[in-house]
Order: sequence, then structure tokens, then C-alpha cells
Amino acid sequence: MSVAGIADPEAAGSLHQRILSDISEKILSGTWAPGYRVPFEHELTEQYNCSRMTVNKALSQLAKAGLIERRRRSGSFVRRPRSQAAVLEIHDIRIEVEALGLAYRYERVARHKRRSNAEDRSLLELDEPGPVLALECLHFAGERPFAHEQRLINLAAVPEAADEEFLDIAPGPWLIGRVPWSEAEHRIRAVGADSGMAQALDIDPGAPCLVVERRTWGAERPVTHVRFTYAAESHTLVARFRPSQG
Repeated sequence: MSVAGIADPEAAGSLHQRILSDISEKILSGTWAPGYRVPFEHELTEQYNCSRMTVNKALSQLAKAGLIERRRRSGSFVRRPRSQAAVLEIHDIRIEVEALGLAYRYERVARHKRRSNAEDRSLLELDEPGPVLALECLHFAGERPFAHEQRLINLAAVPEAADEEFLDIAPGPWLIGRVPWSEAEHRIRAVGADSGMAQALDIDPGAPCLVVERRTWGAERPVTHVRFTYAAESHTLVARFRPSQG
């Protein structure tokens, strides 16, 4: 007995995979942005000429993978992908984005070389004035902003950074490739997006954000201070540890 034009389980299985593949591709490519309503079950049943059970199975799998959110009586909606980063690691944001199956893009917004002011010296823990490089950058996942970066580089510790424009490479991986770090400090806090950050991350003013600040040292000299700001709904920090012995 056939159901909605499906004559055998193998055909139903292949349609299930096709529905999964088609919807996943639209989400991961950014064609369907976060908040987009996925066609209703009966619409997908008609589109793919299959049983409602096959459609329901595919949507359930997409929800389990975190790509969509199913709301009773309202339908299914595309979720903003959530990245995970280890709290104590110095990682490349490109890896976070690509782990979500999204295309990564980097943009340098501003670059200023200057003599350090009082705030710079406080952030870098410098004892006296000296040259610094201030950078503002954006990291994208697909078509959407993923993280906003504000960074200070101590040019006394990394003089070659003064000649780097950082147009094609983000400062994080550039520094990791050139300056061995010996110590790092992380600070994590939650803030509401001000108007400037809301515009940069394409979120509503006041929306919750996760801020990760990091200082690194090399050979006991301050190297860089960086502040990453993420939309809170798109990022999770993970710590894995074992009980101390003793």
C-alpha cells in the first residue's frame, strides 16, 4: 500500500535525507536567516510528495541538531547557530565558525597606531607610556556578524605589528604565528548591547552579549589585550576539568 505516492521504505528514506539536505543547506548557507519560518509540515508534504511522518522525522532531526526550533501551533523556525569555545584555550574564531558549517569572513574596521594613553596602559598592564596598535575587527559567520573584536598590541613587544595592515589576516592568528605566549588571563562577563555594538552585531539595542577579555604575555612582557563581544544567543563557553588530587 502506497502512502502519498511513496511505495516503499527505501523511497521514504531517500526523501527523508533529501528534505534534511535541502533544509540544512538553506540554513547553513544563510538563505534562511535566523527567525525564518520553515514551511509547515503539510506544505513540505505537498512539496516532496511524501508522508507527513517522513517530514516530521526530518524536522525532528533538524531540531535535535539545533538548526531549527519547533514551536507548538506556530511552526518551525531557524535558530541562530550556537558556537562553543573552550574557556581556557586561545582559539581561532575561524575554527569556531567553520565548525558550524558556515563560511567565515573577516573585516578590519579600524587601525590606529599611537602612544599609549592611561586606559591602554591599564588594559595592557604597562608601567610607562609606549607605542601601541589599536584594532577594531568584525568576524562573520555566513552573512551575519559573529564577533566584534577590539584589540591592543604592545608594539614594544611586537614591533613588526606596526607595519602589518591586518587587512587579509586577523590579528589573533597573526600573533599566535609570531609571538610565543607564556601566560594568559581570561575575564568573562555579560553586558547589554549599546547602540554601537547593536549595529556592529546586527542585534537589538540592549540584547544580551557575552564579552570575553584576554590578556597575554610573552617572556614576561605584555603582548596584547583583546575584547571579543558575541551575541549571547550565538555563543557558549565550555570548561572541562577534573577534580584536584589531594
